Amino acid sequence: MISLLLDLSNILGGFLLAIGLLARLPSIGDNLAEGARKLGPFGWIVGVIALICGGYYLIVHLISGPHVFHYEIVAIITGVLLLWDRLNLRGRTGRDLPASGSAGSGLILAIFGVIAIIVGFQGLFTPG
Repeated sequence: MISLLLDLSNILGGFLLAIGLLARLPSIGDNLAEGARKLGPFGWIVGVIALICGGYYLIVHLISGPHVFHYEIVAIITGVLLLWDRLNLRGRTGRDLPASGSAGSGLILAIFGVIAIIVGFQGLFTPG
């Protein structure tokens, strides 16, 4: 059950991070942007779930092996990025994360979001 939550948080969190890039897709971008607007207020919940599940599996795999997997690392990074505003880092640094996925750090976040989506789907279809 926890692995399912890990995979779903990677998919949904990646979607929220990549929406600046996904919204530029022809003919489906507007629908994806609308879905992100509806899911956006719950992004912090997805971030918390990603951190908890990723941290749990990181501890389990560090202690009992076999090795650390990329699923938990991506989930932890996704959780931190989704909780960035909740952690109030914007207030301390004086900078805001760009909402657009077309340039600069917004593009990096969008590309990481696409990677998180792929890793989430890979986790759903990987046995174990």
